[in-house]
Amino acid sequence: MEKALQIYYTSDTHGHIFPVDYASNRPEDSGLLNLAAQIEKDGNTLVLDGGDSLQGTPLIQYYLEHRSEWPLHPVAAAFNAMGLDYFTLGNHDFNFGYEVLRDYLKAMDGTCLCANVEDRRGELPLRPWAVRTLANGLRVGVTGIVTDFVNVWEQPQNLEYLRVTDAFSAAQAACAALRPQCDVCICICHGGFEEALDTGQLLSDSGEHIGCKIARELEFDLLLCAHQHMAVEGVELYGTYAVQPPAGAGRFFYISGSWDGSRTRFCSQLAPVGNTHLEEPCQSLLPLEAAVQDWLDQPIGELAHSIPPEGKLEAALCGSQVAALFNQVQLDATGADFSCTSLGNDPVGLASPVTMRGVTAAYLFANTLVVLEVTEEVLRQALERCASYFTLKDGQPQIAESFLSPKVEHYNYDFYAGLAYTFDLRRPVGSRVVRLTRLDGSPLGSGTFRLCTSNYRATGTGGYEMLRKCPVLWRGGIEMPDLTAQFIKAHSTVPSYRNADLHVLW
Repeated sequence: MEKALQIYYTSDTHGHIFPVDYASNRPEDSGLLNLAAQIEKDGNTLVLDGGDSLQGTPLIQYYLEHRSEWPLHPVAAAFNAMGLDYFTLGNHDFNFGYEVLRDYLKAMDGTCLCANVEDRRGELPLRPWAVRTLANGLRVGVTGIVTDFVNVWEQPQNLEYLRVTDAFSAAQAACAALRPQCDVCICICHGGFEEALDTGQLLSDSGEHIGCKIARELEFDLLLCAHQHMAVEGVELYGTYAVQPPAGAGRFFYISGSWDGSRTRFCSQLAPVGNTHLEEPCQSLLPLEAAVQDWLDQPIGELAHSIPPEGKLEAALCGSQVAALFNQVQLDATGADFSCTSLGNDPVGLASPVTMRGVTAAYLFANTLVVLEVTEEVLRQALERCASYFTLKDGQPQIAESFLSPKVEHYNYDFYAGLAYTFDLRRPVGSRVVRLTRLDGSPLGSGTFRLCTSNYRATGTGGYEMLRKCPVLWRGGIEMPDLTAQFIKAHSTVPSYRNADLHVLW
């Protein structure tokens, strides 16, 4: 006799609780509150999440800075309204330190499963795996893992009491423990697919993504991937059924499965979140939402000139005024010789008068600053990576496909300040930097320099492995949106700033 189960799965919701786009202050069909209204749960249903919930919107930024004033945890309240059963951690869930993570986990009704995270203080309600017997008698085993690149990306003080171990080894041990106890075995993996799913071509050998390795080598029936922000709408992968939702809580997976005594079959639907929500916890969270909106609309300073939204290709070719402002903030905060920053995937500008809404819309990340000791050769290699952003089509520059697929990665193009350099796009990738000097044209020479970048980029992520090997001279603890707001307040009216002296030949 077949036994059925239903699963609701989401991931990478990144603080999207209310159905609102904070940058434009317009409603949108998204958010955990709307998602909760979609869930119909019975004794044969599981609600699961793949992590990255504590970072990503101004609401979460405001809440974490004022959490003593708001006893109801907004993310936990929304997930609890969904009836969340099990979830794992994402890399961004570590961004705010042990106490923030502890308070979040203790506010959750669901169980956190993260087999490769060890808690040295013993205060986090973490488990490596769990077995749930459904109303129809089906035994379902669930485990979760987070990419062990947390060890590369995260600030050391945020991992002081935590140990993040090898993700694949943890999944392997969990699978071995679960298989004798369950009929259906599920892995929630906060990591994506390292291979192209249509061709099998290896896309990344860094170990950040191990979904294909798990499917190929371990005996999970269902693999729920995350982290890549790339929708995968159900694929049979080496005998394992796998899905991956997009980010932002705009869509979620409804997965139905049946077990016939020897084999489980799945099908899935990527469904829209919709435009309705439950009265609770929406009403209880509305005062927090109102406080966030007031905070976002407070003027913090003036620009000499408003900056209109900048197209991605034009900004990369000619320079970005928004990036130039961020680089000036970084140089002012650190006194570094040079600075580099990146922008999000969508065109952004900055209107004057400047509000926190404008700043958080222009700088989307919870990044802090790092100063690295670099040489001319390191700078040259990093700029070669930037130059690979371009390709020529019919003699005209275009954005290279590698920055557009399998997911859009405009944020991996860096804008520099303090340097003069020229890209020649007629030359092969890897040999396009044909000029690199100081702004006054003098050579850099054989010494070392201080480069300010984000904690994200300092780990080498995005193809900048040369930066990972550089000595760290300084680490900051204030996030860039807050630093930018402080800078604008202190320097109002803020003049227009200059990027590096960049020329592109084609």
